[in-house]
Amino acid sequence: MALLFYSADDDPEAWRTALLRQVPDLDFRVWPETGDPAEISMALVWLPPPGLLQGLPNLQAIFSLAAGVDAMLAQPDLPDVPLCRLVDRSLTTTMSEFVLANVLYYHRDFDRFALQQAASRWQLVLPQPASSRTVGVMGLGELGSDAADLLRRHGFRVRGWSRSRRALDGIETFAGQAEFESFLVGCDLLVCLLPLTADTEALLDARLFAMLPEGAVLIQVGRGRQLVPADLIAALDSGHLRGALLDVTPEEPLPADDPLWRHPGIRITPHAASYALPETAALTIADNIRRLREGRPLTAVVDRSRGY
Repeated sequence: MALLFYSADDDPEAWRTALLRQVPDLDFRVWPETGDPAEISMALVWLPPPGLLQGLPNLQAIFSLAAGVDAMLAQPDLPDVPLCRLVDRSLTTTMSEFVLANVLYYHRDFDRFALQQAASRWQLVLPQPASSRTVGVMGLGELGSDAADLLRRHGFRVRGWSRSRRALDGIETFAGQAEFESFLVGCDLLVCLLPLTADTEALLDARLFAMLPEGAVLIQVGRGRQLVPADLIAALDSGHLRGALLDVTPEEPLPADDPLWRHPGIRITPHAASYALPETAALTIADNIRRLREGRPLTAVVDRSRGY
């Protein structure tokens, strides 16, 4: 049962070392050195070239190298075998750090200080307690729940919204479309950590921004196609929104001539919020390798009908 690795971004040797530490007898192959395709039963990949997975006649499982799988699901030739998203504590920790850092950026008025520096103006803005701000987190899966808890422990008032009801200690939670507006109207800062589905595509639009209180901030670490860029720019230009941090954009890499780059109210990072470390992520992948060998159910299997 060989495993085939493919990624244009990840280091195959780091993954080889980490996985062989957990599964010493693993036959680990790196594309294009596939050997006999019939011997490959597992693929550890991110956005493989067209036809690569279809050319593996005995493929039994696909392990994604990312937590978000919408790009993988969009591949027209994705084989109909279990697709497992990546679950790893390093993914969760780095995402929560990123969310907290960017909430603090606006909470401590660093955006205003940046404008002052650009204008050579020195003007003190006194800090406010974290408890004076309400942060809303959309999406209460593993990443969203952890980020919400870290924000709560830092002292922010935190509320969360998800499609189905969740209960989190110290966090006010909302669920479903019926409670969506009630959730939004109280958010000084809105963090989007939703997966991309038919319901969340283009969700971050003029209607949503209008529900937020004046002066609210958007922190978008969900999926790029959830945002309607023109609506965000209009909300910023009108003064209704104070600012936005975009770690994901509808098109990636973002073209050099895209107006999102140059808007003074928008900060952009290159989809850098959260990455898995091979040495820790290998633990969950190795567990699924053993499960596959032993005929046991796999973990973190994507529900393709739901998109995550």
